Amino acid sequence: MPSHDDRTTRSSVEERYEVLLETGRILTSTLSAGELYAAIHEETAKALSASNFSVSLYDQGRDLERVVYRVQDGEARAVDLGFRGSDSAVIRASQGVIVADDPDRLASLTRIEGGQSACRSGIAAPMVHHGRVVGAVSACSTRPDAYSREDLALLQGIADIAAIAIDNALQFAEIERRRKEAERIEEIGRVLTSERDPNEVLGRVVQAMLDVLHVDGAAVWQRYGVEGAKGRITDSGGDIALPVGVPWDFHEDLEITVVHERRSAVIDDIRASQLIPDHLREYLEGGSGVAVPIIVDDEVVGALAAGSRKPRHFGSEETAVMQRLARQASVALENARLHETLRALSLTDPLTGLPNRRRLQLHLDQEVAAARRGRVLTVVVFDIDNFKAVNDTEGHITGDQILRAFADLLVEENRAMNLVGRYGGDEFVSVLSDTDADGAKQYIARVQNGLRRTAPLSSHQVSVSMGIAEFDTSEMRSVDDLLRAADIDMYRVKSQRRAKQGAGS
Repeated sequence: MPSHDDRTTRSSVEERYEVLLETGRILTSTLSAGELYAAIHEETAKALSASNFSVSLYDQGRDLERVVYRVQDGEARAVDLGFRGSDSAVIRASQGVIVADDPDRLASLTRIEGGQSACRSGIAAPMVHHGRVVGAVSACSTRPDAYSREDLALLQGIADIAAIAIDNALQFAEIERRRKEAERIEEIGRVLTSERDPNEVLGRVVQAMLDVLHVDGAAVWQRYGVEGAKGRITDSGGDIALPVGVPWDFHEDLEITVVHERRSAVIDDIRASQLIPDHLREYLEGGSGVAVPIIVDDEVVGALAAGSRKPRHFGSEETAVMQRLARQASVALENARLHETLRALSLTDPLTGLPNRRRLQLHLDQEVAAARRGRVLTVVVFDIDNFKAVNDTEGHITGDQILRAFADLLVEENRAMNLVGRYGGDEFVSVLSDTDADGAKQYIARVQNGLRRTAPLSSHQVSVSMGIAEFDTSEMRSVDDLLRAADIDMYRVKSQRRAKQGAGS
């Protein structure tokens, strides 16, 4: 006949078995990490006395133990507290521990901030999955000697089940994260490839990095020149956004990695890194960063950069996401630049490189609208004299040389803010904003002097007729009115010249 102690032991074993069976059923059916941590606490509390309780996860590669769930003084909440994992006896030895009346060991065991004096005894067990410690479960009680070896065996059983459940939950969360990330990147890709403005493309890439990577800052760096890795920030965003336009000449090591080897560069500690120029440190107080190259037409034209305030290792998965964004950015930039080139060609005279009549009309529409509001505006119309005769006698090649040389002269003598366009044939128009008729006459004088010192204009004794018109709000309403007035003035000058030539003969 079984003794009383045998019956008590059997009863205790059966109870622990039932607890673990129910715990396994509940934990393995919970896929939300937050709900899972709460369920681990609830199942442990059914079997063990615990005033304080915690669940931690362990990253072996970084030796980082993160307390992710804590119950203290009756309050349960999600937390994110980091500790060195090797300081924990439970994680270091991968064995459960019972501690009684030892405040320092209790604090290390339970990872509870504050209120440790209320705990007189503690218990902890490692969560082990496939031979690897993935975290720990710990509890403490206000009673001394509250826990027994049987309690530790029970907690270890709960921890073993929790390790499997947490691994399932993390895998499920990773699958969900990647699914959402893929959807987001696909959505971003559709937007980027449909966007035709290069500046808008860069802004969307920056926002995509902020959204997908959950970083504190993101930027696009673009090269200028053909040698080395000199460039500047052309777009940025986030809480630690770098100023747009600030130069960033890559350190030699960074240049080799990103520009020449076309690989990602990860900076784990920005504060200690020599790769960051001094003038950028005022914007980057610390933390971590990563940069990946943007390649267009087999050339590294820039880089995507992302950073976080807190130290953070940007792993292969995060750099892979940035590389995908960089590829999309390169396609979008190429499409946008192609569109910009085609648009420019449609608005540019192919012979002289000047804005054509269509571009001139668009510009004049804006300038005349400003002139109606009081801005000074003057146009000068130019007509190369006897140009048809030059073409007929010297040939079209010579005629084209004259047109190009005259176009260059007009641009050279004009202010950068003003526009010079080819109106058609041998006619050109200079639009002089914030310039009155007297200023236009000075411009004409500079052009006249240039005719005598510019080959092939001087060698072919090219002369030009010019007409000036200043926008008059009392008499003019449109671009046509302004150009018509300049034409009238030009033909007046031509008539006077013919009259003089006739009188001289």
